[in-house]
Amino acid sequence: MGEQEILKVLETGSGDFESLAMELFRYQYRENEVYRAFVQAIGRDPGKVKQLTDIPFLPIRFFKSALVKTGRFAPEAIFESSGTTGLQNSRHAVKSLLVYERSFLNGFKRVYGDPGDYCILGLLPSYLERGHSSLVYMADRLIRKSGQPESGFYLHDYAALADQLKKLEAAGRSTLLIGVSFALLDFAEQFPMPLQHTLIMETGGMKGRRAELIRPELHALLKNAFSLPSIHSEYGMTELLSQAYSPGEGLYASPPWMKILLRDEEDPLTLSLSGSGAVNIIDLANLYSCSFIATDDAGKVYPDGSFEILGRMDGSDLRGCSLLLGRGEL
Repeated sequence: MGEQEILKVLETGSGDFESLAMELFRYQYRENEVYRAFVQAIGRDPGKVKQLTDIPFLPIRFFKSALVKTGRFAPEAIFESSGTTGLQNSRHAVKSLLVYERSFLNGFKRVYGDPGDYCILGLLPSYLERGHSSLVYMADRLIRKSGQPESGFYLHDYAALADQLKKLEAAGRSTLLIGVSFALLDFAEQFPMPLQHTLIMETGGMKGRRAELIRPELHALLKNAFSLPSIHSEYGMTELLSQAYSPGEGLYASPPWMKILLRDEEDPLTLSLSGSGAVNIIDLANLYSCSFIATDDAGKVYPDGSFEILGRMDGSDLRGCSLLLGRGEL
């Protein structure tokens, strides 16, 4: 399994997913010390892994205690979650930023088209202030790809953001506002306005800044403040290099190189491709870390592969996204 093969998949979306995943499993079992030790510890014979539901999934907490690396390399970047006070952050060593960029750019294009079709505004104060965020890296590259001088980040100057949105709306410019949830709520309370040419995409993230809300409550407040029919969502996390998007109502679609499986809450080694349970993710873009991640999220997968995130699993580490469950960096 090589980088060029994965880059081709990320560019075209083609290839037999199960065959690629099985090849990646064998490669990562051989070359990833952390993953191999985990597979051996649970007593799984790699020779008996014949299909997706046989693959062992690495619990996401391993990214807190070790650099999960496939092969030996000096990373081009280490993305880091902010965690919660008193808890250790997750770290993701990225050998090839090209792989990450190919993944998020083509994943975005599949849902929203060319970034150049939008003025892209980022309202990500908590991420910008700490650095080492995969979300900020992605948003920054999308902003650059938009090629529009009005595109850019905003910290706490909500008045400037409101003025910019009003100008873009008056000009009929297609705009995408990507925001962390608590900042979008703050902005909505201070500067409600009708938006006709703007998409709002929340990435999750309350981080103790506000009272916890479930996603439908958050979306209802934002829709009311901005007179929008729907609020979009992004589902991603530090430990992944791919994202899923929802155009509204919390129903996500994954790119062809990312797949959601479900594990039984009582028997985590029992997996299914649809129904309800704890969320496992196969991310083919995680070529150089681990492509098989057992998250702390609970979800529901439908027969067409779309999915919902229902909440956090009992006993999982507290994380700032609470029940909003967008991007798992907070």
